[in-house]
Amino acid sequence: MGNRTMVKEFLLLGFGSLHGLQFFVFATFLVIYVMTLLGNILILTVTSSDRSLQTPMYFFLSNFSFLEIWYTTSIAPKMLKTILSGQEAISFAGCVAQFYFFGSMAVAECFLLAAMSYDRYLAICSPLQYPSLMSLHTCILLAGGSWLGGFITPVVTVTMTFQLQFCASNEIDHFFCDLAPVLKLACSDPEEVEKATFLMASFVTMVPFLLTVASYINIVIAVLRIPSAAGKQKAFSTCSSHLIVVTLYYGTLGTVYAVPTATQATALNKVFSLLYTVVTPMVNPIVYSLRNKDVKRAAQRLLGEWKRAVKT
Repeated sequence: MGNRTMVKEFLLLGFGSLHGLQFFVFATFLVIYVMTLLGNILILTVTSSDRSLQTPMYFFLSNFSFLEIWYTTSIAPKMLKTILSGQEAISFAGCVAQFYFFGSMAVAECFLLAAMSYDRYLAICSPLQYPSLMSLHTCILLAGGSWLGGFITPVVTVTMTFQLQFCASNEIDHFFCDLAPVLKLACSDPEEVEKATFLMASFVTMVPFLLTVASYINIVIAVLRIPSAAGKQKAFSTCSSHLIVVTLYYGTLGTVYAVPTATQATALNKVFSLLYTVVTPMVNPIVYSLRNKDVKRAAQRLLGEWKRAVKT
């Protein structure tokens, strides 16, 4: 290493100078973060307390909401501090932890979205066999496999990335420890890491994505065979919310990681990263609650019970 100084901490540069708008930007993203937490906590509370929602679809939805809470929490608190201070120090170990935890949640979300699409496929394409095919045991296996896959998959990438030599510059031009800006600081050649990450990322995103697409192709074919318009609308309504969430997630994630790192504008990369790390997790509970009559009715019943409890 010669006279090079090893990096013991990184400096997150965040969004750079906000020209006096930092308090407005901070307040905006604080509101988004709070709304994300409250929306997902509401879904967790409603699905766990209402007996009519004790079904496989809402079992997966509660897992998804729990995941979304930690997914955005791995990014938002540090990002909010960075907005106020202009730049924020993060220890080497803290950067590793954030990189790993966010990657784990992202991978688990890909797997969980695929499991949710498989659930909708069975419900619409095999309604008579659905109760036996999607038993509690199957639900636990699919959800547990999604979580386990999420926590195991990023280990190789994280280990290889932070075994690289980091020296001299410690400024990460981003609001969290993401792969591309971290690799830019490496003194050693990151080519092997990039290849391994590409292969791993291709597997954990494309396989669940293709399974999701295949499920929806079969769902569309099955729905089109339903003779009545009311029957078609009812079938589509059971999976429309999930389809919107899948589109938002893969659309924003793909925009960032499908484009080669060398050709990405840093500012544009930050904007798209904001979409899938902060904005989309807020939109998801809104989509599921506003477009789902069962969730709305259950939420209204729960609110009514709370009001009666307060009066008494």
